[in-house]
Amino acid sequence: MTRGPIRRWRERGGRTVRLLLTFDDIMEFALALLSLTPAELQALSWSFADRKRLLDHFLASGKVAQGARPEQLPTMPIDLAVPQRDVARLQLFARRELPKAASNAAMLDRVLAALDVASHRPAARDAK
Repeated sequence: MTRGPIRRWRERGGRTVRLLLTFDDIMEFALALLSLTPAELQALSWSFADRKRLLDHFLASGKVAQGARPEQLPTMPIDLAVPQRDVARLQLFARRELPKAASNAAMLDRVLAALDVASHRPAARDAK
């Protein structure tokens, strides 16, 4: 028996959303994901497979950036396609763990704003 299209869609993470970040922000976010210890992964209720799947979204940006000139690369905006369920996980990580690993607050603000837009939730600073 084959799986139906709705079941396959749910297994892939549901609706795909667009996440627009600069290449530097993507790489810093990916490095922060890589730096998670097993205890921190457990605190987020993630497995190593969950982290790998999330990193794969960011690593896909490397293919887009391959043709760019080196001086353009840091500020080059890259559009990532991420399943909605993963956006929620990335938001949880960005709010809990990313502030500990981020090297600059502006990157953290840009990432949180992009995740809020992708999830169709108002940004925290706009919700006053």
